[in-house]
Amino acid sequence: MDKALHCTMGELLGSIAERFENQDALIYADRGLRYNWRQLDEETDRVARGLLQMGLGKGDHVAIWASNVPEWVILQFATAKIGAVLVTVNTSYQSAELEYLLQQSDAKALFMVGEFKGTDYLEIVHRVVPGLQQGKAACAKLPKLQTVAFLGDDCPAELLSYAQIRAGADLIEPARLAQVEATLDEHEVINMQYTSGTTGFPKGVMLTHHNVINNGFNIGRCMDFNSLDRLCIPVPFFHCFGCVLGVMACVTHGAAMVPVEVFEPLQVLKTIILFIQLAKLQMQYKDIEKEINGILQMVKLPMMET
Repeated sequence: MDKALHCTMGELLGSIAERFENQDALIYADRGLRYNWRQLDEETDRVARGLLQMGLGKGDHVAIWASNVPEWVILQFATAKIGAVLVTVNTSYQSAELEYLLQQSDAKALFMVGEFKGTDYLEIVHRVVPGLQQGKAACAKLPKLQTVAFLGDDCPAELLSYAQIRAGADLIEPARLAQVEATLDEHEVINMQYTSGTTGFPKGVMLTHHNVINNGFNIGRCMDFNSLDRLCIPVPFFHCFGCVLGVMACVTHGAAMVPVEVFEPLQVLKTIILFIQLAKLQMQYKDIEKEINGILQMVKLPMMET
């Protein structure tokens, strides 16, 4: 590696947001959801302040058990901005595997969706963490776990909603988040990913800001990424293929992320075709604009600006 980036995740996102402020950062084609880089940086700041309001902070372990929903990317950066360690949970886990990971990782909070491919996550969580009340956990088997939060609409009454966490950001001044970020170091751990466990119990691999940023940066260099590129990401975020070689390869080069929430071949093809069509329309518009400007120049009228 002949070149390395030396920054934290928050510093990286802030720098990219300054350079490519109004360019696309995160797009969910099927949801009609689109963030530019400035909006993504601001949203991760808001959620980071919400996490601080929850009582989470530097060094705390925060597990996420979800498909490739938008909140996954937001939390990836929000947890890093407060120095918390994001613990990725395999979406195929069942009760025993989830309990093992939460216990072994010393997770203080769990963020989750309601289901995945027919597996009822809520039913599993009620078995693993009985007695939940408004997101507060008190389980003898998981003494470190304090909060279980829900990602998405229709949050069950026994869980803490993501909307409540965002709203809690209003109680935390931006200056406090800035103070927290100033204490962070690029070589501190901010991500824990578990091995598959094929030859024994899964083991948590600890990754730093420096690790995930530069892994993504060099993959992006190999792919010759730039800020005009868009990457369809159908692979799961819980794996390094998704959250590092996908997300971080894009972020380090200002390329737009276009995730697919759950891998379906047809949905991936639809997403790719949609952006091919949009690119063609943009090219056609530029050709038309060039012709119009040529005519305007001939008659000495002001040229079009896009």
